[in-house]
Amino acid sequence: MIRCACLADTVDTAVVPAEAELLFRFDEPGQAALGHDGSTMILRHGDEARAAALLEAGAPQVLLGEAVLSDADLPLRLAARFGPDRVGLFVPARRMAVSWSFDTVSNADFRVVTPSLCEPGWEILRADGSATAIRVDWWLGEMKKRGISTALVQVDILDDTDLNLCAGLVEDLGEGLWIAPGAQVEPALADWVRYGKATRIALPPALFERRAVLLGDLLAPAAPMTDMEEA
Repeated sequence: MIRCACLADTVDTAVVPAEAELLFRFDEPGQAALGHDGSTMILRHGDEARAAALLEAGAPQVLLGEAVLSDADLPLRLAARFGPDRVGLFVPARRMAVSWSFDTVSNADFRVVTPSLCEPGWEILRADGSATAIRVDWWLGEMKKRGISTALVQVDILDDTDLNLCAGLVEDLGEGLWIAPGAQVEPALADWVRYGKATRIALPPALFERRAVLLGDLLAPAAPMTDMEEA
């Protein structure tokens, strides 16, 4: 079953479609500690104190961002205090760049071209968009070992390689994984589902309102069985 959530970049409830039952909302410095509206709060920059304040204010769940990169035990402390189901991860990502180099030392008779990556992958980005060289699949695997299995990965899925990477994460995390587009204005959501195996998709309001068009019959409810089919 495909589930779609609205990913709001503002506290203005007027921009959120009324039919959005699931809502992710970005937290911003200086905001009041929202949470009573049932939104899952995303902390791009927020620290442990901010996360705790949001959870105490009634946010059902907080997704931690950049702060976890420098403090891997942060989710564990919050999970111990508020429960593991209320703590997750926000992971902005992009495809890791591949560079090539010539190896002229190991064998003087010929040159060997060596890629910087043995296999493609997504890397985690900091809140300012800079690269970390930390592989998303490895990082989420380590967090899952620690009991944190909910994650929202925001990444542009552009080709078959990205679809394969998405499918791998879905296999590892199952329904604990949400995927959201990055800068894409017309994401191929049907391909995300068919080939990337995505079942949990978070979309900004404009795309959320067009989800039925972008997903096509994948969102349509199954037709009731006839008497002949039941027999």
